[in-house]
Amino acid sequence: MKQIKITTWVMISSQLFISLFACGQTKNNSSLSFSGYVEVYYTYNINNSSSHTDPGFIYSFNKMNEFALNLGYIKASYQGQEVRANFAIAAGTYMNANYAGENGTLKNIYEEDAGVKISRKKELWIDVGILPSHIGYASAVGMDCWALTRSIQADNSPFFETGARISYTSNNKRWYMAALLLNGWQRIEMNEGNTIPSFGHQLTFKPNDKLTLNSSSFIGNDNTDSARKWRFFHDLYMQYQITKQFGLIAAFDIGAEQKAKESRSYNCWYSPVIIGKLALSNKSSFTMRAEYYRDKNGVIINEVMPNGFQTFGYSINFDLKMKDNILWRIEAKDLSSKDMIFIDHATPKRNDLLFTTSLAVEF
Repeated sequence: MKQIKITTWVMISSQLFISLFACGQTKNNSSLSFSGYVEVYYTYNINNSSSHTDPGFIYSFNKMNEFALNLGYIKASYQGQEVRANFAIAAGTYMNANYAGENGTLKNIYEEDAGVKISRKKELWIDVGILPSHIGYASAVGMDCWALTRSIQADNSPFFETGARISYTSNNKRWYMAALLLNGWQRIEMNEGNTIPSFGHQLTFKPNDKLTLNSSSFIGNDNTDSARKWRFFHDLYMQYQITKQFGLIAAFDIGAEQKAKESRSYNCWYSPVIIGKLALSNKSSFTMRAEYYRDKNGVIINEVMPNGFQTFGYSINFDLKMKDNILWRIEAKDLSSKDMIFIDHATPKRNDLLFTTSLAVEF
């Protein structure tokens, strides 16, 4: 009998859950809401390449020297006592880059998930569908992030995932725990020829309103069964609001993948990031970021260079909240690689300097 992929029963379950609340959920504290988000930007690249697309390892804000839409979506959300669901369709350069491997209309599904509460007294939920990633501090939504553009670390780990998640939130909201069964590494449909699902976990601890500690993992195969190479990945980050004006994010990702099927040797990559945010007022702030990404064997970033991929990045951005739902930002970012991976008028270079401005509106 042909194997049923996770995507199939995810979609079936989502339809069943959505039908459930659409037909009979009438609790007084349940709600159906609609929202939207639009973020447009312009990036000027000092390296005057004839291409309007940034290097292949950048997936957000990846158009340069032209005005572009990074992300725009319309979202419907339902929240009941025992049922919840989200559905959002989207467009933009973020969608084009991150969903490039998906088929047809799946390229425009930003989120589609539904969940049921399986305990009367505890916050214990099962959610299935196309979910936001359980990995990392960064979001596809710029207004939720301290920096204007995403780090190399964030751009090269999943922004979304498809599968099933069982999660628990403690009564005091200090602990969040989740276990996941997934279609793969940032995939809606499973890779053709792969019959084994992937796995993940998330553990978040908030001892107080100022500090968040998070551990997330991924274990799976992103190849066919015949070329199976197990990938092990862990993300660790801390977010600490040190004072009312100054906050800090420190993150470290590390991964390892088998060099060949059934091999005991692994190719490894890692990336540290540190971000500091200084609030100047209730409406303005500065954010500084330093990062490094090392993938010498090209597991995630396959740059064919003598030293693989080894790149430092520095950025500073200024934010101005024009209204509660309107944010204007400007950022300068410098990338410096060990090899000449950047192009300036057909001449290879080790550095790339970019200036980006964006305007984001949520409604």
